[in-house]
Amino acid sequence: MITRPLDLLSKLRPPPRNFDFLFLVNGGLIALFFTLFSSHFVLSPGLRVGGTDLKLHKSSGALDNPIATPVLISIDANGQISGDAGVIPSSKLNEWLTTQSKREPGSILLVIADRSATTEMILKINDAAGAAGFKGIQVAEQMDSAAPASAR
Repeated sequence: MITRPLDLLSKLRPPPRNFDFLFLVNGGLIALFFTLFSSHFVLSPGLRVGGTDLKLHKSSGALDNPIATPVLISIDANGQISGDAGVIPSSKLNEWLTTQSKREPGSILLVIADRSATTEMILKINDAAGAAGFKGIQVAEQMDSAAPASAR
């Protein structure tokens, strides 16, 4: 009985040498490009703010005016201001806002303020953002649990 009538095995090329290092180089280059160009589609953009103790204002109209806000700052219960690079001292706030408005011209600043943050602090940030070149600010809110289901 003939088990290999066409002798195909002898007509094949020999298996290539081991190129496993190319897979590692390829994976490294992909990781490098994601790091350099900070892909907003794979890696989630944002700023972790104080864990679970952050309490935002609640409003029934929280979803009425959604807009893209590429630059954000947060104010915690102690009045400490944080940006993408960490804590921003009050003396450097204007300089930081000017730098960010040049990086994202014509954008709106997202302010994530704790419920205990004062209106005076938010107004101070609003004035500084306007002077730095932002079109305005958007204050983050949570949707009120008493809001009608149609608003969700």
